[in-house]
Amino acid sequence: MTGMIRHGFNRLFTRHLMNMTLLLLVAFTLPGIFERPDGFVHDPDLWWHLANARLLFTTHHFIQIEPYSFTVAGARWVNPEWLAETPYWMGYRFLGLTGIFLVTVLALSGNLLLIYWRSFSNAHHAGAALWSSLLGFVLLTVNFGPRMILFGYLALSLEMAILEAVNREDATEGRKRLLWLLPPLFCLWINLHGSWIVGLALLGFYILCGFVTLNKGAFAQQAFSSADRNRLLGVFLSSAALLLVNPYGWRLIWNPFDMMMNQNLNIGIVQEWQPLSLSSGAGIGVILAIGLTIVANLLSGRKWKLYQLGFILFAWYAVLHHTRFAFLASVLTIPWLATDLTRAFSAEQTPKTIPLLNAAFAIGAVSAFLHFFPTEQVLQKGLAADYPLQSIATIQPTWRTFNIDTLGGMMDFNSKPTFLDSRLDTFEHHGILKDQIDIMEIHDSLALLEKYHVDHALLGAKQPLVYLLERTPGWQVERTEGTGDNAFVLLSKTSVRAGQSH
Repeated sequence: MTGMIRHGFNRLFTRHLMNMTLLLLVAFTLPGIFERPDGFVHDPDLWWHLANARLLFTTHHFIQIEPYSFTVAGARWVNPEWLAETPYWMGYRFLGLTGIFLVTVLALSGNLLLIYWRSFSNAHHAGAALWSSLLGFVLLTVNFGPRMILFGYLALSLEMAILEAVNREDATEGRKRLLWLLPPLFCLWINLHGSWIVGLALLGFYILCGFVTLNKGAFAQQAFSSADRNRLLGVFLSSAALLLVNPYGWRLIWNPFDMMMNQNLNIGIVQEWQPLSLSSGAGIGVILAIGLTIVANLLSGRKWKLYQLGFILFAWYAVLHHTRFAFLASVLTIPWLATDLTRAFSAEQTPKTIPLLNAAFAIGAVSAFLHFFPTEQVLQKGLAADYPLQSIATIQPTWRTFNIDTLGGMMDFNSKPTFLDSRLDTFEHHGILKDQIDIMEIHDSLALLEKYHVDHALLGAKQPLVYLLERTPGWQVERTEGTGDNAFVLLSKTSVRAGQSH
């Protein structure tokens, strides 16, 4: 009996358990999340996502037209992330802000642990998997928050895990059947996030590369057999067909293409779409990852398959052009980096481990996490410091309030009519986004406000438009709220205020 208990203890408290708890502890302490946990509920996109999910759960109908703003009210709109919004709404519905924090932690942890698991599956070395995953975590920080894309990247990691499993030299026929998991994965993925288009493009590239036999220099690959090609083509066509299983049909499939082709202004002004700054944390992480890959292959070069090199080049090209793709680069490249590190720097595949020490570390890490887990009161206090909640509460349904985009989501959630919010897509299509930028940059601002019959404005206190309106006859400050960078001003037309007083 004692032997069985000892065996079970050793099987439970492995080196992997210690590595995974260490990985998560670092991930949630290094960025200062426990010091400022309200950052997890500050994201301006979160609140219109929650408003979307609330509409779905209360009306039992998918959103088909713009439901929030007075500028494009009634325009056709699809909600491309409706399924990813659901867990955040359920978390909020049952646990409040704590629930949002918990769902975000679980989604981030799932992404990080999948990268670790794939790293070990490729490298068969726990140490290399840990160190490469820690570097991968640095790249993940670009989307470290309550983002719907976290579920898209979970799907991408699962796709990569399937492709890696079937592409091993010892892959059996039974393992190759795992490819048929991809069509239902894409059926789920298109309802989670628009990143499905990346996954489908990668699958198509993987199939094309499999038509080539190349054994020269650093390349070593055999073309797929006819049976494997037929299976892959069937999987690809099935995956593409199942994309239509969504509440919006072809319009949801068109959504990411619309983003690429028709939303240049959106892409041009959003920080995440800008080129990667190499001096940022993610930028330094990218430099390290690329440098380690090059050095490891110089010391002990691998035999590449075409799809592997293509995926890696795509990942680094994407992240250098758009910061938000640092997360994608982590998912695509870090597990293969673990293999490079093992081959170049370590021959030890089965390092010694002490189960009792693993248990002590794992329990300590979990205890620390539970100790620092924020309370609802802490999160509420942080949210109140970040948003002008009292000013938003005073906004009346009949007002036409010009607002900055970062406050639009919170106004949507509080059922206040907005000028625009941080969705930006439909607002760019109807010219609202361009006008909003011109208003904020003091380009014919007063005429544009008149164009939309604006009678109130909710702005950051330090923005130039506040200075202009304060000094414009017919406008006055209604109230101020907050301090420092989180100070806000609600302004109104004096004629509107006078009318309300009568």
